[in-house]
Amino acid sequence: MSKRNTPQRRHTILALLAEQGEVSVDALAQHFATSEVTIRKDLAALEKNGLLLRRYGGAVPVPQELISEPTQYVSPHKQAIARAGVARIREHARIIIDSGTTTAAMIPQLGYKPGLVVMTNSLNVANALRDIEHEPVLLMTGGTWDPHSESFQGQVAEQVLRSYDFDQLFIGADGIDLERGTTTFNELLGLSRVMAEVAREVIVMVESDKIGRRIPNLELPWGSVHTLITDERLANEAREHLSARGIQLIIAPLQD
Repeated sequence: MSKRNTPQRRHTILALLAEQGEVSVDALAQHFATSEVTIRKDLAALEKNGLLLRRYGGAVPVPQELISEPTQYVSPHKQAIARAGVARIREHARIIIDSGTTTAAMIPQLGYKPGLVVMTNSLNVANALRDIEHEPVLLMTGGTWDPHSESFQGQVAEQVLRSYDFDQLFIGADGIDLERGTTTFNELLGLSRVMAEVAREVIVMVESDKIGRRIPNLELPWGSVHTLITDERLANEAREHLSARGIQLIIAPLQD
């Protein structure tokens, strides 16, 4: 099969994977009468797009629990934060959407923004993006699946991110330490920091009840954050503290 038929070969690989439950590099190389190097490139490209998971000597389907999850309730405050985030996106922008329920709440509204390029490390975000009106160009980090954060992490994901530059990063947090910055329960911090490095504007999106919550793992120091979007329940003292840090603070109003 010639190089120009690469998409067809990869489509057939996915069909074989669905039929057999797993595929091996050597069997695929024989099936297509091509080299194992070519097959490994195919599997790497398919994994990067969230269509399979590689393992030693071959690949397996993406586990169903990584693809779909029960519908989660999205609070009115979270929806307000998501609206405020989308309002900051220009048409044809290049953005990163990190995994998380607050950032994912943006997706239904992104259909009004044509020409977007969206990078994500979340399968749930990627799947939701495919259903919106103006489907963006979708990029995925690939990497190692982390069940705690329900996202791809690791050096492969970091290398992919460093190959691009972006206008904005939209990222959540488990907590906001008013002195230090954003905090997380997750001990895998590298990818978040690389995301911040490759984006011209870092936008943190959190409900106000997370502000003041101290968690040991510092994710992004204040020097890496440009904008914080939260809801109107935020206490005045916290507003003043954040403004004094030089953070652009956006209070998202509830819809009437």
